[in-house]
Amino acid sequence: MIPSFPRSLVLATAAFAVFAWTPAALAQPQHGAPSSTANLQGNDEAAWINNPHMHAWFELTRAAFAGGPAKVDADAYEQKSFAIFSEFAPRMRMSPEGMVDHLKLIPRQVVQIVKEDPHVLDSYDNFVAATFGPR
Repeated sequence: MIPSFPRSLVLATAAFAVFAWTPAALAQPQHGAPSSTANLQGNDEAAWINNPHMHAWFELTRAAFAGGPAKVDADAYEQKSFAIFSEFAPRMRMSPEGMVDHLKLIPRQVVQIVKEDPHVLDSYDNFVAATFGPR
């Protein structure tokens, strides 16, 4: 029997997988034993989580859902998310276009996650757990 996992957990895991990959890490020469993980955060997830742009994205998400899940304009939310990601990119040593391309699936996944579990927006910690995965 295959276990069933909540859709929000599956989406959060997919979102984390997108956040966890980096072209820069792949381009670095490997010396000694390879790292077990490489990520955009430079192996410092806290750099992303504590960044003001991620907090702004959380506030954008809360505002998008202010009228309830049925009234979310997913297209507008996605475009506003991309604007935040573009502003965030230089801090992570990426081009704005590269960052948006890298994270392009995340806003729609977050819409689905929040529709399934509105408590994701109760706090920034809940949002982080839903978008980055359990820590």
